[in-house]
Amino acid sequence: MSGEQGALAERVIAWQRRHGRHDLPWQGTRDPYRVWLSEIMLQQTQVATVLAYYPRFLQRFGDVAALASASEDEVLALWSGLGYYSRARLLHRCARQVMADFGGQFPTRAATLASLPGIGRSTAAAIAAFCFGERAAILDGNVKRVLARVFAITDDLGQAAPMRALWQRAEDLLPRGRLRSTMPAYTQGLMDLGATLCLPRRPACGRCPLAAICLAAASGEPERWPAKRPRPARRELALWLVHAVDAQGRVWLTRRPSRGIWAGLHCMPAFESRTLALGSLPSGARGRVHEHAPFTHVLTHRDLHLHVLTARLSGGELADEHGAWVAPERWSGFGLPAPVRRFLLSASPVRGGA
Repeated sequence: MSGEQGALAERVIAWQRRHGRHDLPWQGTRDPYRVWLSEIMLQQTQVATVLAYYPRFLQRFGDVAALASASEDEVLALWSGLGYYSRARLLHRCARQVMADFGGQFPTRAATLASLPGIGRSTAAAIAAFCFGERAAILDGNVKRVLARVFAITDDLGQAAPMRALWQRAEDLLPRGRLRSTMPAYTQGLMDLGATLCLPRRPACGRCPLAAICLAAASGEPERWPAKRPRPARRELALWLVHAVDAQGRVWLTRRPSRGIWAGLHCMPAFESRTLALGSLPSGARGRVHEHAPFTHVLTHRDLHLHVLTARLSGGELADEHGAWVAPERWSGFGLPAPVRRFLLSASPVRGGA
């Protein structure tokens, strides 16, 4: 590593203190609960989206004890719309483990934090660096891009050996001395560079503090790095949702299986064909079903084509241990998939819409 590249940490720290982000609601704290919550929410989710959820979550679950004592349904209900719901379930499991194994106090070392549910190596390092000043390297998607460009790394970072080498490089670059003050600035600085300047497309190299030592910038074609990986083929799935409504405006909801689409959430009964959906209804109701115009909900690697069949039923026509009639005023307490919640709110005369 050249002397100029060895100065990367100093450049990042100086830039972050002058130009980095300082007004995000999870900044300015060394509370590991708040930092952990923000890091989990920010995984695969944009800052603008998290800004709407983070304060609501803290208002309901102000500390790890409050989160641990809640039910999974309460957690999923507040998470509804953020997506990647396994994060919420792991968040809940982690809170309970912190209470059970650590007396409600988060571990102070990255290695121990990484042993907790839902906390990977990079997230553990971020918590340890921000809250305890540990000299620990982060390597989230943004930081991978920054380092891949600075060092013009052509290897496929989806492979184990190149990633091990990049982790080692990230550790070698860490600042030394006065870690309690420098590690938070350095860690946040790398995140800020990837989020605001070193963008996947049209990176702002002219404003980047690393431009003078960045091999990708020197090439004049910084977007060539990181090496482009083939995108997985998008998949499509059609689902027919049975919107069963009784005379009181209640809707029949069931819990989704623990694996697959919307795992563990509450939902209108979902089927992979219209025939199966109709077959789930009492025979007398099948001829008076209203079929809504289908709509598409886009997931990361999959398009869901959703067809909703509305059936007006009496409360006794559907009754089993796998579901329940739920009134509109109770929907906010259930973890519902975002497109299902939007449909219910638009279709309910109580909540608006015809």
